[in-house]
Amino acid sequence: MERLNKLDDKIEKNFERKENGVLYLILKRFLDVFISIIAIILLSPIFIVILIAIKVDSKGKIVFGHKRLGKDRKEINVYKFRTMVENADEIFAKFTEEQKKEYYTNFKLENDPRITKVGDFLRKTSLDELPQLFNILRGDMSLVGPRPIVEKEVDKYGEYADKFFSVIPGLTGYWQANGRSDTTYEERVQMDMYYIDNASFIMDIKIIFKTITSVLKKEGAI
Repeated sequence: MERLNKLDDKIEKNFERKENGVLYLILKRFLDVFISIIAIILLSPIFIVILIAIKVDSKGKIVFGHKRLGKDRKEINVYKFRTMVENADEIFAKFTEEQKKEYYTNFKLENDPRITKVGDFLRKTSLDELPQLFNILRGDMSLVGPRPIVEKEVDKYGEYADKFFSVIPGLTGYWQANGRSDTTYEERVQMDMYYIDNASFIMDIKIIFKTITSVLKKEGAI
């Protein structure tokens, strides 16, 4: 599997061996807190614009906590800007068998009728994920790591489930930086395992910058 913007393998491997463990976790947590605080301050005007746009566009909560599984299978509320209509569950109940099959295969729909106009824009630009900066401050999530999943997705990881839940989930990760919504679920699992096996401070920095580049180029939504 292609590495991110390949550096000298020997240098990176030596660095990984030295930082693996406590030092890496300390550096990772420092990066999480520092960047999330700076991002919340700098992006506060965008937060306000999004709040107003969602309120004007459709009825319902502006921000909601989506229940997902984090490290050690602990249930966490992952904060997101609302991108669906208020009666999304009612609409889902009326989905055709083909639509439900597509959803349960990849846990997303290419043309989801539940998504609002503002929500569609937020998803394509990944701006709906911004409230998760507060999850990062709380320690529920990290800037980089496998995305937190719902209970129904656990079977997708099969024998790799325990390894998946051994790390803190992230706002972005290896598959988001390298494939985003164009990635199949099977490829996503493989990329998550690759990240867990090779995680390093250098890799985290590279993933953050590559994710930003992918978002700016609009290379698929997370």
